Amino acid sequence: MTSLLIKWFIKDGDISNPKTREKYGELSSFTGIACNIVLFAVKFLMGTISGSIAVTSDAFNNLSDSLSCIVTLASYKLAAKPADKDHPFGHGRIEYLSSLFIAVLIIMVGFEFLKTSFDKVLHPTSITFSWVVVASLVVSVFIKIWLYSFNKKLGTLTKSSAMLATATDSISDALTTAVTAGSFLLSLVIDIPVDGFIGLFVSFLIMKAGYGIMKDTVDTLIGKPADDETVKAMMDIIYSYDIVLGVHDVIVHNYGPGNVMASLHVEVDSKCNILEAHDQIDRIEAELAHRLHIMTTIHMDPIETDNEVLNELREFVVKTLLEIDERITMHDFRMVLGETHTNVIFDVVLPYDIANRRGAIKSMIDEKINSVYPNHFTVITFDTDFNEAIR
Repeated sequence: MTSLLIKWFIKDGDISNPKTREKYGELSSFTGIACNIVLFAVKFLMGTISGSIAVTSDAFNNLSDSLSCIVTLASYKLAAKPADKDHPFGHGRIEYLSSLFIAVLIIMVGFEFLKTSFDKVLHPTSITFSWVVVASLVVSVFIKIWLYSFNKKLGTLTKSSAMLATATDSISDALTTAVTAGSFLLSLVIDIPVDGFIGLFVSFLIMKAGYGIMKDTVDTLIGKPADDETVKAMMDIIYSYDIVLGVHDVIVHNYGPGNVMASLHVEVDSKCNILEAHDQIDRIEAELAHRLHIMTTIHMDPIETDNEVLNELREFVVKTLLEIDERITMHDFRMVLGETHTNVIFDVVLPYDIANRRGAIKSMIDEKINSVYPNHFTVITFDTDFNEAIR
């Protein structure tokens, strides 16, 4: 069904095209609006007939889903706007704001249901059991599971946080509706106000789903490392060029799906032809843009490769770092000879969990180097490991 809808609705398969992404957003939103309005009408009717607060709460949860789909639809249209003077990197991050709005709406709905369900626990009323109500809830579960699969596929295909948030909401709805159906069945065999307690449980599930979406969206807006798959794809392309001896200081900036920029340093032989090196760097940037749709700025770091003394010292330092912590890496290694001492200059990249031990780590490095290479002093610049997948 999903593939058929994509075939009917999407004519251009280029995901990097903002207009194509807008079409995917329209498909996701219109489908969600239609399904959730139908579910709201059916559940509201069933809740009214049975007098169940859990069913009625679930109905209004579906109504909120319809409203969030409308917001998402508007966000896709705004995100598709081209870059302008005030927004030179485009409007793609509007999708993230849409996800944040959906999360807040989900949490608000969950909180309102929490209050209503708590009142139901304090002042229980009997509910009218009906197999028709149970059957409608079971059908609702299967519809929500399909919506989860539908939005998950579209969200993965387009790398859309809004669609993935909608998918998360759908599977949460399927679970809450299944629990609500279970409460109806329990009412046949027990007399306690299970409807109110189930309403409380459903409310917590709804708020938990909203919090998860909010956290992931806020992390993206604040700035988080690129995913390992993206970094690995970048490294595969970069290292396919013979001129590249090493890569470091990779920073990826996300300005919305399909609008990613990156900067990085590549190490090259200091004695290579500078014009040929520059040409290969240009080709790397072009290939990253063409294949991964990442606009990249690359800085070249020349390193000596035929200095035996330097190479020996470099290998010693690398071994020393591995003994301290195998996750530590090094780059930009060089040394400056003097009459009384030699300065050994390099950058050390530390994982976040040991970044606050810089002083202790430098002392360990100095002690190890001085035990073998007297009168050698280190000048170390400590960096933070932005992307662990590079190692």
